[in-house]
Amino acid sequence: MSEPLVTIVVVPRERFSVTRRALEALYASTPRPFRLVYVDGGSPPRIRRYLAAEARSRGFELVRTERHLVPNEARNIGLRRVRTRYVVFIDNDAIPAPGWLERMVECAEETGAWVVGPLYLVGEPDRQEIHMAAGDAGIEERPEGRRFFERHRFTGKRLDEVREHLARTPCGQVEFHCMLVRATAFERLGPLDEAMMNMAEHSDLCLLVRHAGGEVYFEPTATVTYITSGRFRWSDYRYFLRRWSEAWTDATVAHFRAKWALGADDPVTASFRPFVTAQRQFPTIDRVQRALERLLGWRMSRWLGRDVLGRLEIRVNRWWVRVDQARGDHGPIAPVVSHRAGL
Repeated sequence: MSEPLVTIVVVPRERFSVTRRALEALYASTPRPFRLVYVDGGSPPRIRRYLAAEARSRGFELVRTERHLVPNEARNIGLRRVRTRYVVFIDNDAIPAPGWLERMVECAEETGAWVVGPLYLVGEPDRQEIHMAAGDAGIEERPEGRRFFERHRFTGKRLDEVREHLARTPCGQVEFHCMLVRATAFERLGPLDEAMMNMAEHSDLCLLVRHAGGEVYFEPTATVTYITSGRFRWSDYRYFLRRWSEAWTDATVAHFRAKWALGADDPVTASFRPFVTAQRQFPTIDRVQRALERLLGWRMSRWLGRDVLGRLEIRVNRWWVRVDQARGDHGPIAPVVSHRAGL
């Protein structure tokens, strides 16, 4: 068997309840030899037991912490265990399509790219709804100061509508839903920035890569879908509420602005906070609002759901994050299972 070129590092994105589906899809869609490091940041007992059993059965390395992790912190834990030419970071809610890894490696080998991203779909794979087909990002010098810009291409389009327009191409950024990185890039750049807690981590890395002379490529023949459907379990919410908290967002925005010399009025980074609030409230407020609409009608339900409950949820989230932090949510990072992965 040939020595693997790739180590796949799986990290938590926002919840744990899709863990089994995503891991089984990864193995079903990935015949190429690879190493797998699974970083489990404080999953609930049911998921912890499942991952431990799978690590023993499949022979991958499982690293568990008893606390929740900032995504870049989890990626760095996996990165320290990489000894292959490439590392692929993939979220624990991502479903890769057959051939995804081969196509991304081929792109890197043929172009010399430091970073490669696939075609990102969102929802369920059979919906074929594009989240992003390559992205643009950069820093612009304007009269009013330095400004960060980013754009997702073809967002919301059906794949069949735009397939003929998709081609392998250099681009400004790809995302951490799934991203292949040449391991030597980290020798130049150092580890991922853990102060980028919940927004724009992908933009930060891609900007650094391009500033260092590397290229970022989009590979349209590789497809990965990140799952937004399905019910959240109660055991998902503790991490979910912190992952999309204003506290993590405000810290991220302040750090990103200082790092890239952006003004305090930079409009794109100013949009992160309302985005995070909407992201966090979707599984809760939107569902409550739909129930209220059936009882009270659209106008009253919108007032109660969006205005009253929305403002209340923000206050509760701030309180919850303070309480969660005060509980001393810190635990050891220790390998639970350490076996060589061989397929």
